[in-house]
Amino acid sequence: MCALCRRRFIHGAAALGVAGAAGLFSSPLMAQPRRGDAASSKLPARGEFTIANAHVMTMDGALGDIPGGSVHVRNGEIVAVGKDVKGGGQKIDGTGMIVMPGLVETHWHMWNTLYRSFAGDKPEEGYFLTVARFGQQMSADDIFQSTRLAAAEAINSGMTFVHSWCHNVRSTAHAEADIRALAEVGIRARHSCGWPQGLPDTQSADQGPIESLARDWKSWSNEGLITLGMAWRGQFRAGPIKPEVYQPEVDNARKLALPITVHVASSRKAVNQIEALYKGKLMGKDVQLIHTLSASPAELDMIKETGSAVSVSPGSELRIGYGYPQTSEMLAKGIPLGISVDTSALVGSSNLFAVLKLARDCENAKAESEFKLPARKALELGTIEGARSMGMGDEIGSLTPGKRADLIAISPNALNMAVVTDAAHLVLEATGPENIDTVVVDGRILKRGGKLAALDTPKVVAGARAALAGVRERTKWR
Repeated sequence: MCALCRRRFIHGAAALGVAGAAGLFSSPLMAQPRRGDAASSKLPARGEFTIANAHVMTMDGALGDIPGGSVHVRNGEIVAVGKDVKGGGQKIDGTGMIVMPGLVETHWHMWNTLYRSFAGDKPEEGYFLTVARFGQQMSADDIFQSTRLAAAEAINSGMTFVHSWCHNVRSTAHAEADIRALAEVGIRARHSCGWPQGLPDTQSADQGPIESLARDWKSWSNEGLITLGMAWRGQFRAGPIKPEVYQPEVDNARKLALPITVHVASSRKAVNQIEALYKGKLMGKDVQLIHTLSASPAELDMIKETGSAVSVSPGSELRIGYGYPQTSEMLAKGIPLGISVDTSALVGSSNLFAVLKLARDCENAKAESEFKLPARKALELGTIEGARSMGMGDEIGSLTPGKRADLIAISPNALNMAVVTDAAHLVLEATGPENIDTVVVDGRILKRGGKLAALDTPKVVAGARAALAGVRERTKWR
């Protein structure tokens, strides 16, 4: 699409968004600010229910798959899983359904979902320039609308945990808006509080927002569904960042006992960056590394030694030209690994099943083998292994009695599935949002019968369109 045509298209879409918003609302889109815990009262209540007669993929190595199985949930906890479970509460007929843990997403710039598919085909329309230009004009309300749109899409497509990597914290209100959006949707999440777009790499990020949140985190956590971390710029951006700039950021996160997440070695050209982190004692079990495409064998050993986790995003890494992730290499070393959406501005749809399939296909392509990465292992990366990489493997990621009830039910009755052959292959290779019948987060049913139960979808869409129109107007970009 030519630049002029592209701008006309976006301008028309924005105008449609304004018209849609006007037709759907008479009051301001953003309600009065509220803290995260207040959102729980707006969500469906946790109750007791039993999903029966389903094909249950527990993703628990000891329990395996249970054809004709049942899952009993009470007060947000998985009580029992098995063939002959005599569960109580509401009975949900799972006949023909595939029930499995909800997907665990490990790195997503949800705040820029407003700019879905904005990254164009010329350098001046590239991802980084686009995000920087528009990000600097975003209000707290815009962050709310964008993150809410992303979180709603996550629930709709079967994700029950997301990592909101918020590197556009322009004020404490912007960070709070991101958290309120996550809380309103009811998804389990981590908010990693970052820096504002446009911040010079000679200047340390303002620690006020993250310190304010940490002081009163319990009131923001939506009854523990949301955790807090720090999104760190790292040692390298366009060029090296000086220690006097980056060290205070890391020191503050560790003083606050918060997990740290950082982009590093993102492309094949970004060499020796992990070694620099290692030598600076900037890795550890509290650190998640994003991308790591250029990691050498020696640097992979450093990651393993320090206990750092990694998140890769095959969709965006291929789209932007970074190269192939080193998934098999990291799995072989036992490095905690998760899969991520990264950014809708680059990849468009945020269907994590499709990203997991791409992760498998990348490994098979590199190995020139149909059998390099099994389908079930790819699904593990999106469930139990993803949970472990986020330090949450004891709480979520498998349908194990005693864990929190984050699960989905997939209906194979649509044309894109239709027949059930091997469950793992079918789920990985064919599942789309339209197949997600039911989504449960912490025992709350947030999607049922293929429809979101706790959100007004037209309101979410119209709110995002109106926010985009406002940002475009402030940037004076057509």
